[in-house]
Order: sequence, then structure tokens, then C-alpha cells
Amino acid sequence: MRIVFMGTPDFAVPCLEALVSSGYDVAAVVTQPDKPVGRSQSVLKPPAVKEAAIRLGISNILQPEKVRTPEFAETLRELAPDVIATAAYGKILPKSVLEIPKHGCINVHASLLPKYRGAAPIQWALINGESKTGITTFFMDEGMDTGDIILMKETEIDPDMNAQELFDRLKVLGAEALTETLEALRNGTATRTPQDHSRATYVSMMTRETGRIDWNKSAAEIHNLVRGTNPWPGAYTFYKGKRLKIWKTAVCKDPDVISAVSGEARPGTLLKCRKQDLIAATGSGLLAITELQFENARRMSVAECGHNMDVGEVFG
Repeated sequence: MRIVFMGTPDFAVPCLEALVSSGYDVAAVVTQPDKPVGRSQSVLKPPAVKEAAIRLGISNILQPEKVRTPEFAETLRELAPDVIATAAYGKILPKSVLEIPKHGCINVHASLLPKYRGAAPIQWALINGESKTGITTFFMDEGMDTGDIILMKETEIDPDMNAQELFDRLKVLGAEALTETLEALRNGTATRTPQDHSRATYVSMMTRETGRIDWNKSAAEIHNLVRGTNPWPGAYTFYKGKRLKIWKTAVCKDPDVISAVSGEARPGTLLKCRKQDLIAATGSGLLAITELQFENARRMSVAECGHNMDVGEVFG
């Protein structure tokens, strides 16, 4: 089976590796253009998929600025793929491309569709406190993650798992789902299940502002924000007027601590500094902070820096 694979970040790399190791004919890899990095923006960094393609010995690597051009469609048409497989490519394909492969275009999406269509489904599943998520493969159409479902793979979300950890689990599951999907297409056993669009939810891209903590929310909601934005953009607040990133937290369930600081406290108030954590008031419940980062400093455990913080200060 002849495949054109489209993907960009690290999430898509296991999918490409699985195609090669399974013996598929990868006619081309399509990925986003190299991006400038560094203070001067003078160094170009290739996407993770491009680096993987080079490592795997794939020479036909395409990096179009735009996919909605007749020239790009013609390039793909000349490759005569049986399937175009995408994973976190980053652009919606036009009808002119979707109609090219014999078996259609399929996508590997990191949610249980129709929930969490769009960008950043992994992070938002954590921020919203989901207990499970998974991978969905589906036939692509002109909408955003709206096509007929082929197969789904579920996984549990551990209560303290952060976005990087869930990302690492799902990218492996995504590769498994892709190879199973392609095998079903090759055997003619792939099924099509229309999505229930009335149950669809959409999520937006993450921005730096996504990580700002609203202390009026509950301890559980803030804990979910912290793990959902780790490693990027990172949850943050302000302490004595300076930005403070908070990397690791827990909902405080210690009855002795809860009783010791019982009473009304303004959300965001630093109530207690212990050797292993800081206890802060929230809109509902107490939050235990165990790892943080001051401006222009490295990430530190509270054991390293908590003794320098003042009880009574209000995060904001």
C-alpha cells in the first residue's frame, strides 16, 4: 500500500516510524516548513517529523507553505497514493487533496471524537478534568475533525498526569491505531461510523494566557490547569508583583491542615509554608503547591525555596 504521510510535531513521529517498520511504501512525507528560532530568529529548526523522515531514510520530504494550491494537489496526484495519512499536520486539507487517494484520507486524532475536535485536545482533556481519553482514526472530510470514525482506542487519565505524560502515552497509542486502520483498509474490513455532531465539542489552541490561574476557581480546577499546561505554556500567577510559574500541585486533603486553616480566606492567599509544600486558599478547597519557578530562575521544589515566602501574601 502506497502512503503519503502528513504530520509535523513529535506526536506524529511514532506514526511515521510505524509505517516504515510495517513495510508500507511511504511515497512522501509532508510537513510544515522549518521555523526560525532563537533571539535573532536566524536559525531554522526543522519539524520533528522532518528529522524523523531523514533518520528513517525517506528522501521525498515536502514542506509547502500552502496546501490549498493546484500545484500541491498535482504533486500529490503524481505520487498516486492509496492513502493519505495525517497526524497533527496542522492544516485542514482541501477537497482537491481529499479526493486524490483511492482509499481516502485518514487522520489520527488525540481524543474520543466527537469530543475535543480541534487543536490541543490532550491539554484540554486534562484542564477539564476528564478521567479518560484516547485516539480516534477517521476518514477526513472538509470539516474540522468531522469525518466518519474508523476506530477508537481508549486510555485512562491518571489523576496527577500532566500533558507531557499523556502526550507520550497517546502518541504510542496513535501509532497502534494507525497501523490497525491501514490494515483494515487493505483488507477491506474498515468500517465507517458517522459522528453524532450534536455531541461535538471544540477546543482552541493554547496561548500563554491559558495558563493564568484564577484563584476563585476550586483547588481541583486549578490543579487540572497546572497539569494540563505542563510543559507549555505553564500555569502562572503573580507573587509580590512578579510572575510565578507553578509546575506541580495537589488538592490538599490533610485533615489537620484543613482544620488548622479553617475559616474564610481570600482566594489566592498563602496560608501555610511547610517543608514539602505551600498551602493556598482557592474558591473551594485548599491547593498544595510542590514545585514552582520564579522569574529568571530555574524550576525548584518548595523544599528549596518555600522558606523565603511569606504567609499572608495573596497570589494574583
